[in-house]
Amino acid sequence: MTALLKVGLMGYGFAGETFHAPVIEHCGRATLAAIATGKPERALADYPNATIVADFDALLALGDLECIVIATPNDTHFDMAKKALEAGKNVVVDKPVTLSGADAKTLADLARARGLLFAPFHNRRWDGDFMTARALIESGRLGRVTHYESHFDRFRPKVPQRWREEASRGGGLLFDLGPHLIDQALALFGAPQTVFATVKAQRDHASAPDYVHLLLGYPDKEIVLHASALAALEPSRFAIHGTRGSYVKTGLDVQEDQLKAGLRPGNAEFGKNPPGLLREVDGDHDLRQEFATRDGAYAEFYRSLAASVLDGKEFPIAAQDAVDVMTIIDIAIRSNAKGRRIDFKRLQ
Repeated sequence: MTALLKVGLMGYGFAGETFHAPVIEHCGRATLAAIATGKPERALADYPNATIVADFDALLALGDLECIVIATPNDTHFDMAKKALEAGKNVVVDKPVTLSGADAKTLADLARARGLLFAPFHNRRWDGDFMTARALIESGRLGRVTHYESHFDRFRPKVPQRWREEASRGGGLLFDLGPHLIDQALALFGAPQTVFATVKAQRDHASAPDYVHLLLGYPDKEIVLHASALAALEPSRFAIHGTRGSYVKTGLDVQEDQLKAGLRPGNAEFGKNPPGLLREVDGDHDLRQEFATRDGAYAEFYRSLAASVLDGKEFPIAAQDAVDVMTIIDIAIRSNAKGRRIDFKRLQ
């Protein structure tokens, strides 16, 4: 029997309960061995075979855990991840991994020195629409990409009372959805030359940013990344244009809503996404068609994690990727304040 990675989960709020716990348990290569939470009844009811502890120190004290997943408020990530790495644990940190590029680099350097894995939870690399867009770009069917636009928009006009809406705790869309949008762009095109950003709080009574518009500058293309809480009619999730065609996909990947509804990886309907639209033009050839979207596959994050820790395989998301994402967020904050493009310089 293939060995299972023993995972300890710190936090059983929205992220821990929705995105981490069920995917860990259903990925086929890991087991949720322990959960640290202040709400033990719910965690124990959902995972009766897991050891439930009250806090982070108790979780670290469980000697047989091979990886710690940190799914707590954003302003706690750095201290907990550093403590876990110093305790000799591989670490997964929900996005944003830290609140600055410098702190992300500190964790990356510490993990490297200790021979441990520091994995940012950039699970949306396994969104079905992103995997489809990536395959199209890499195939050359769109030609040379000249414009890539990625939106993550919702309509949430009322500001809920939760830490995710508190600027002082790293709340707001720049830190919440920004890491996913930026990481996907970097995975496709590498590091940009420049960053230009508009970051605002537009809703009544909002204190944290709920409107983010980022422009990543490259010599031959422009990358537009956008997130808003006031988009009652959503634009395309992806709009990608190149010298031989275009690809457009509307609607968000279904996995988040399915996980919220109780559907789990392994179910025949899990990750099934509707098609996008592809137009290819090459001389007299002009084809417009629905284009099938790949199935979403969040479980691949934890399968890859287990393969890295247990089998020594390379993890597909490098620690440097997390540093680059947070560096761009740092630059975006400065760009918004100064109202101009700023050069990207990698911390390494």
